Amino acid sequence: MCDRSPVTRPVRHDHVPRCAEKLRAALALHGLTLPSLGVDLLVYAGTYAPPAGLVALGNCNTATARALTAVLRKAAEG
Repeated sequence: MCDRSPVTRPVRHDHVPRCAEKLRAALALHGLTLPSLGVDLLVYAGTYAPPAGLVALGNCNTATARALTAVLRKAAEG
């Protein structure tokens, strides 16, 4: 579980964009693109310590959803 306790010191949120970029790169290895993938801007308004932060997955078309489903199922099968 994530600790979402408020903190009083300044919080760096640079881990969230890095996380989004790593996800984008991993998806690209499978030929997948989520066009709206990015950082939820509310991340910068909060005062919660990492690992808090939201990566917005956004929308995709049905072809991308099917391809993502196939990749996840294949990975789950081992």
